[in-house]
Amino acid sequence: MSQGKPSRVYSAAITGLDAQLVEVEADVSVGLNSFQIVGLPDQTVEEAKERISSALKNSGFKHPRAFNKRTVINLAPADIKKEGGMYDLPLALSFLLASDQTRFDPEEYLFAGELALNGALRPTRGVLLLTLLAKQKGIRAIIVPPQNKYEARLVEGVDVIAPKNLNDLIDFLEGRPMMRSSVPQGDGRGPTSPIFPMPDPEMDMCNISGQQTAKQALEIAAAGGHNVLMQGPPGSGKTILAKAFAGILPRMTNEEMLEVTKLYSVTGNIDPKNPLLRVRPFRAPHHSSSAAALIGGGAGLKPGEITLAHRGVLFLDEFPEFHRDVLEALRQPLESGSISIARAKGQISFPAKFILIAAANPCPCGFLNDPEKSCACYGLQLQRYRKKLSGPIVDRIDIKIDVPHQKYATLTSAHIEESSETMRVRIEKARKIQRDRFSKNERGGKTFSNSEMTIMQVKKYCAVPRDAECILQKAIDKDRLSARSYHKVLKLARTIADLAGRTTINTQDVLGALKFNSGNL
Repeated sequence: MSQGKPSRVYSAAITGLDAQLVEVEADVSVGLNSFQIVGLPDQTVEEAKERISSALKNSGFKHPRAFNKRTVINLAPADIKKEGGMYDLPLALSFLLASDQTRFDPEEYLFAGELALNGALRPTRGVLLLTLLAKQKGIRAIIVPPQNKYEARLVEGVDVIAPKNLNDLIDFLEGRPMMRSSVPQGDGRGPTSPIFPMPDPEMDMCNISGQQTAKQALEIAAAGGHNVLMQGPPGSGKTILAKAFAGILPRMTNEEMLEVTKLYSVTGNIDPKNPLLRVRPFRAPHHSSSAAALIGGGAGLKPGEITLAHRGVLFLDEFPEFHRDVLEALRQPLESGSISIARAKGQISFPAKFILIAAANPCPCGFLNDPEKSCACYGLQLQRYRKKLSGPIVDRIDIKIDVPHQKYATLTSAHIEESSETMRVRIEKARKIQRDRFSKNERGGKTFSNSEMTIMQVKKYCAVPRDAECILQKAIDKDRLSARSYHKVLKLARTIADLAGRTTINTQDVLGALKFNSGNL
């Protein structure tokens, strides 16, 4: 084998929710037999040496240790950590080019994929981000494993080539007939394709008997993007109401679908055959979850549950049972819609614009103030339980409602309850009113729902009549309503008016907002 020139192929590195182009350079030169990978690789990339050697040998090529040459592969830029098995394929191709075992023009391709020992391509995570990067950089095509082909096809304007193994890929790159496993441009699998059906909601509101006040509060929350805290005895229906809440949220736009799919692509939590997430996320972590699991971070600065709930619902059942530091970490994302994680290895920001639905018992036994069952909790026990929820956390929740125990007559009633679809129609109308309001009056703004309004926007769009001002003054001066809660009441009143189709807020809207914001918590 003759000594070839240094080669270069393109891959990418994922940092948070962004991808950065990585040049995979290979040089085969005279020297003692060695095979080195440099450019800040992690242990997974280091182990690629063995996978690549076996994959090349079993595909009919010579691997780096089959001859007395010095092989160096560099992953540039060198100051970015390279993680995962996605570099197997570009590493192998760069070596094949440098060792003159193949010839093709690598400039128009971006490569990603893990290699099996027999040369087959295995799936990798983050392919959607890589395809978006290829489009941004003007790269014509992306080479991915067949399991990732439909995910890559969500991005228009980039050809997707999905070979089954290394030999199929070399045949294609050297100009031989395209393999059947490739996906040509224009296969109809875009975001709006009917090939991705819209699934039915897990729970419909029509299947929940009674709880009209709670349903009304959840409708307001869905219409304005407000956070909710439900309190009630065990078995009163808090969990089932939360699950049904996801079914009344407005359908996601195409932009929101791609935004959420990016998050799940990074974590590898998408269906390869149906990658586009068309239903708003519903995340329900257990109350024993750590701060890193909920907020994000840990090894690799991965997104947490609040980021996976972006544009959807974060349901925290047994709210006071979560560790106090975990709950306190929710302050920033509840206020700003994003989370900034700073660790020794770097700092990163993730989106976290979710609706919080929290459920709690009124006391450890669950029957405080119950008209039929007596509470078995003593004073100190009840005090400790309530101290788990700090004032600042409760103050960041817009709606606080009681979910009482339902009578037998209500549970067995033949009354036909309103369906989730009927409620969603009203909610989507209210959301459209909000989008039109902000798009017409806010230049370059990013406000899409009433809960996201700034203080200046509240002053502009939430004017109340004089008698309502007197009610609010009493609530602030005598009931100790905080400044944050005051603005949340105005946002709630604006949402109630939008649901009713009114352009102005009336006194009843303000009274309703105060009722839902105060609760008995």
